[in-house]
Amino acid sequence: MIVPDAHDLLAGLDPEQRAVATNLHGPMVVLAGAGTGKTRAITHRIAYGVATGTYDPRQVLAVTFTTRAAGELRHRLSTLGAPRVQARTFHSAALAQARYFWPRVHRGDLPPLLQNRRALVADAARRLRLGSDQAMLRDLSGEISWAKVSNLTPERYSTHAAAQGRKAADLDPATVAKVFEGYEELKRERERIDFEDILLCAASLLADQPEIAAQFARTYRWFVVDEYQDVSPLQQALLDLWCGNRGDVCVVGDPAQTIHSFAGARADYLTGFASRHPGATTVELVRNYRSTPEVVALTNQVMRRARGDAGSAGAVTLQAQRDPGPPVVHADHPDEGSEARGVVDWLIGRHDEGVDWRDMAVLFRVNSQSPSYEAALAERQVPYLIRGAERFYDRPEVRQGLLLIRAEARNDPDADPVERVKLVLGSIGWTTEPPAGAGAVRERWESLAALVQVVADLVVQTPSTTLAQASSELGERAEAQHVPTADAVTLSTLHSAKGLEWEAVALVGVQEGTVPFVLANTAEQIAEERRLLHVGITRARTQLRVSWSRSRSGGDGRRRSRFLDGVVPGEGAPVSVSRTGPATTSRPRRRVQVRNCRSCGQVLHSGAEFKLGRHQDCPATYDEELLDQLRQWRSEEASRSKLPAFTILTDATLTALAEACPRDPAHLLRINGLGKVKVDRYGAAVLDIINVRMKEKDTDEKEVATSADRS
Repeated sequence: MIVPDAHDLLAGLDPEQRAVATNLHGPMVVLAGAGTGKTRAITHRIAYGVATGTYDPRQVLAVTFTTRAAGELRHRLSTLGAPRVQARTFHSAALAQARYFWPRVHRGDLPPLLQNRRALVADAARRLRLGSDQAMLRDLSGEISWAKVSNLTPERYSTHAAAQGRKAADLDPATVAKVFEGYEELKRERERIDFEDILLCAASLLADQPEIAAQFARTYRWFVVDEYQDVSPLQQALLDLWCGNRGDVCVVGDPAQTIHSFAGARADYLTGFASRHPGATTVELVRNYRSTPEVVALTNQVMRRARGDAGSAGAVTLQAQRDPGPPVVHADHPDEGSEARGVVDWLIGRHDEGVDWRDMAVLFRVNSQSPSYEAALAERQVPYLIRGAERFYDRPEVRQGLLLIRAEARNDPDADPVERVKLVLGSIGWTTEPPAGAGAVRERWESLAALVQVVADLVVQTPSTTLAQASSELGERAEAQHVPTADAVTLSTLHSAKGLEWEAVALVGVQEGTVPFVLANTAEQIAEERRLLHVGITRARTQLRVSWSRSRSGGDGRRRSRFLDGVVPGEGAPVSVSRTGPATTSRPRRRVQVRNCRSCGQVLHSGAEFKLGRHQDCPATYDEELLDQLRQWRSEEASRSKLPAFTILTDATLTALAEACPRDPAHLLRINGLGKVKVDRYGAAVLDIINVRMKEKDTDEKEVATSADRS
């Protein structure tokens, strides 16, 4: 019997999305381009099936690949009236099943999860006398993971790895197989399982125990798999066991977003779904609602040569649905420093136009590109955050903050939520301004600032929101893994940006050797690099800047990416970007160089190292007495201002001051991370301390020299 409001769920869906939502039986494959509303389509399909009585919500299992995506599925299903549907990651679903069924077969709990794979890999390598080089151990750990998700045993690894030309730390496949075998033996000896074993344990229980498979079949009947282009052979094997002989499975994915082949993903499961399931319904979602026609046109041009690639077969050509927007900016720079500064100019221009910092992102191919942009953003006092892999709600400061807010809400439920949350989180490190530099202190601040921002947004949306209501909303978001962001520009790799979107995006370093990456040699690897660029382009909603640099630090050593051939308009004079945004003829600009350590000469990486001008463990050259005096002043200033000391000036900044000994405001401004605001606020006091100390040193040195002359 159809629930009266069931058809209301179909309102607002386009014809293709409606076809997905209303086709509730049999196998279905949805080929969904970027920004075409695939999550909307599949969640409405599930909700419509529940609302019409076709699906029992307790018998539906929706799976995806990340905790964030699973949380988004749960959140949407809840708002659509289907909160009892299970939406999990592959590993989360498999772990729940394994923990439930394992004791029935093995008369004991599932073995504990291994906390540090690399330590066991190191032990296995040591037994073979391969040494303990960290880069080698990292590569071996990754290769073992790839082998396991590819459903390979140590015995089968050598043949398959050699056929695919895979290498790990320059070791031959036979040696890697021996390390793999030793690693598995050590796990058995220590009675541990690793991340991939979760899937293997669940699969073995279903494959080897008919009564467990039968019970599982009674528990779940309908399956939906999101991001199916990322499925690995091991995950596919588990999915086959889940489904059994039933065909009630819907898979959705985009071959053009297959960017995890290095980790075992196989897009051919998606593109070959219809041939493996005769009679399957195929629906293509091609209407892009996210990006402007200008952005969509660019990505279609970039991908036009990839339509026949093995990894991109079946990829759709996007059709823009939004009104026209500004043209895509293409920017050529002489070096990486000027590129970083040009990007920051562009971001500030977008912010001046009204785009929030948190609605902008800088996307790059590899993490080593990040420091230049961190330094350039810090120099201009632009707030930024670095997107990492850690689960937001697992961070200690987030758990602590939520507990404090909950306790405060119990004590005074009707309090002003924004001011009270600021007060509560201020007690554990939140401040109105971000701490200078990078590292743990900044990451902690970013987490707390994101919570403050959520509450502020709630009050803007509903001015009558109370502290109790805000606390409840935060709890619901934590349950759904709905991750917030602070009002800051996001810095992220292209891989980490998948599944996200921003109003304005700067794609940087789009030159040969970076995109495609220098280690991409085969046709398949080059094709995946092209798809990675496609993912980056389609993160932008309205404004997009694509840039490259001709060298690392000056000269003409490289060219822009081959993926932009025939795409960049006006193939001629280099272009740059002014603060207000439009492309202009390139002109000399002050460079933001990639810094080198003053002691050892190697590249610096963190914000703290930028401030010091050297690596943390390289010899220091600061005046210890001056540093003590600066610390004493900071302590007194923090006490007077009732602020945490690090928000005045960080330890790294104080050390940099004690090393550089600036004597005037202009010199102060050259200390990385010490911007105009802090110079205006604290500069006079700091200069007084430094100048007095320098006079003392001059006097001491003169007295020593006089004594030496007399003797």
